[in-house]
Amino acid sequence: MAKRANVSIATVSRIVNNQTGYSEKTKKKVLEAIEELGYQPNAVARGLINRRTHTIGVLFPKLSSTFVTDLLSGIEKATHEAGSSLIVCHTESNGEKTMKYLQLLNEKRIDGIIFTSAPLIDEYYQYISKMNVPLVLLSTESYAYNVPYVKVNDRHAAYTATQYLIKQGHKDIGMISGNKDDLIAGRPRIDGFISALQDHNLPYDEQKIVTNQGFSFSDGLGSLKTLLDQSPDITAIFAASDELAMGAISAAYQLGIKVPDELSIIGYDNLSIAEMAIPPLTSVAQPLTEMGEVAANMLFEILNHDKVVKSRIMPHQIKERNSVKERK
Repeated sequence: MAKRANVSIATVSRIVNNQTGYSEKTKKKVLEAIEELGYQPNAVARGLINRRTHTIGVLFPKLSSTFVTDLLSGIEKATHEAGSSLIVCHTESNGEKTMKYLQLLNEKRIDGIIFTSAPLIDEYYQYISKMNVPLVLLSTESYAYNVPYVKVNDRHAAYTATQYLIKQGHKDIGMISGNKDDLIAGRPRIDGFISALQDHNLPYDEQKIVTNQGFSFSDGLGSLKTLLDQSPDITAIFAASDELAMGAISAAYQLGIKVPDELSIIGYDNLSIAEMAIPPLTSVAQPLTEMGEVAANMLFEILNHDKVVKSRIMPHQIKERNSVKERK
């Protein structure tokens, strides 16, 4: 390439890496050589012109769930349509691992970041700010920093789920929750559950909620017996995720409890596996694929048009199947 452009290798390196020390005429010659030699002409040439790599980074705390698969499907669709690529990082909610991935994304000179599900702590925010790239939050939000986000109102959605059980005639309702100290999805869903009971003048005490460290199938599997031991009269359960709900359904089967004839269960997320459960799971639907697509498009709005974008609260709805029975 240097020979074709009749410049030194050092000059090509400076141009490719957006450094100084060359004329516009020299830069044009090198770009033409890149095109002629077919050396990644789109990515390199466009990147030299507008300092874009046409790559965005996405950070997920967990990859092994259909929740992430659905979000990622929407992100990938919008990114592909924008002519860009993805680097997906699995942080495992580990601070040290998250920082290493942010350093990697910085080295790769990505154009922007979508940060999902986990809390945006100060260390992450300060590092991303120094990277000087746009940031969009997905399925999370920050009270401390003015960062645009895309999510469902978790408190409202949990309220809707509980209210649905109430409208089906249930008056003694329990909840299987994730981490009560999780301010993103844990506490808001608990608060929505409690508010719905209180607004409908139904009994509530702490024995009606079992909390877990996470929202997994195994958490739900281990929680049902505990909840029934604490509140044996409940006729319905709001599970704060579909995986928790399916764990509870499996535990009910092991205990000889029929769902929904003896115990109704509603989940949260409306993952694709919800309709595969036995019985098929009634759930609060988050438009996960659409949420991923909206988040990516917001990022490209900032990148392409230098716009200030507004956060988006996405709609939720009840997807009725067969795990909730009307109680007369």
